[in-house]
Amino acid sequence: MSGKEHKYIKEAFETNWIAPLGPNVDAFEKEIAQYIGANEAVAVSSGTAAIHLALLLLGVGKGDKVFCSSLTFIASANPIIYQGAEPVFIDSEPETWNMSPSALERAFEEALKDGNLPKAAIVVNLYGQSAKMEEITTICNQYGVPIIEDAAESLGAMYKGKASGTFGKFSIFSFNGNKIITTSGGGMLVSNDREALQKARFLATQARDVAPYYQHSQIGFNYRMSNILAGVGRAQLEVLDDRISARRAIFKRYYDELSNLPGFTFMPELTGTFSNRWLTALTINEREAGVSVKDLLGALSEENIEARPVWKPLHLQPVFEDRLYYPHHEQESVSEALFNNGLCLPSGSNMTEEDIKIVIYHVKQTVIKRKERVDVVGR
Repeated sequence: MSGKEHKYIKEAFETNWIAPLGPNVDAFEKEIAQYIGANEAVAVSSGTAAIHLALLLLGVGKGDKVFCSSLTFIASANPIIYQGAEPVFIDSEPETWNMSPSALERAFEEALKDGNLPKAAIVVNLYGQSAKMEEITTICNQYGVPIIEDAAESLGAMYKGKASGTFGKFSIFSFNGNKIITTSGGGMLVSNDREALQKARFLATQARDVAPYYQHSQIGFNYRMSNILAGVGRAQLEVLDDRISARRAIFKRYYDELSNLPGFTFMPELTGTFSNRWLTALTINEREAGVSVKDLLGALSEENIEARPVWKPLHLQPVFEDRLYYPHHEQESVSEALFNNGLCLPSGSNMTEEDIKIVIYHVKQTVIKRKERVDVVGR
């Protein structure tokens, strides 16, 4: 927490605006839209809810196909299943770790041959880094398929002068507890289509008709954000730029100290883009480094330091094991390689210099100790 949240929470209590309506909700929506340069935004209960609403607004239903990034959290794809639609997973590419334009192109070519183009494409901006939106937008526009930009992790990132979350027909942000700013739980649906977002508000508020009594002509959802949590979000947004600076500084410290280790390669930042570095992620070539991701995870855990593998690709998840998947190249699955060799280091905005030093020390010590063991065995 920034310490500024109390002001907005106090106002909510003093004015008795507690429900999923109120001045903080309205203001938070306007402030997010203004921050990224979009026409309008709708505050909802989660990023997942925002994706679900976007699919509803695009008319995605039973039997429809939706293309989706594979290297992401399952929340990116679950709403496709909610709608009875079929996810088709698209691999990553090495320069951003995000959706591969070449894999996307092949998926479209085959879908066109089958006469079954997708209703939408969900493009994820992984770990604060925008996907290659120029190429992806060109491909999707060629086939007349709208983009849902999953910017859950990339608030504050930029791509060629435009804010992350402004490239899709609809875009979403998440304010879950682990994101760069949080409302405890919450999300935002963003678009330049004001009429569509008015419908999103209607659907998110149980689709209540305009009537002097409770009347419902279609099925809705309980997806609105509370006025209290929106107040938390407003305070968090005030310190977003500070958070981004902190995350980027943490990334730089790790990069400066660890990038010269054999086999250590950090997640790149595409030329002309600006990542918020939500998480510091890297890959480890076990043959060159002498240690594996598993070795490092275990060694750090013993020191009470939490690190994690990168996301397990969705096409490898048991729940999606029979779904179509298009690799970056026919013989190269980038997302699988990233999962097998990728690691996320502690990256919280409130990490101290001492915290960072401790992590760096134990990473280096693990590499040194492993090398010493290998040398002894070699002798």
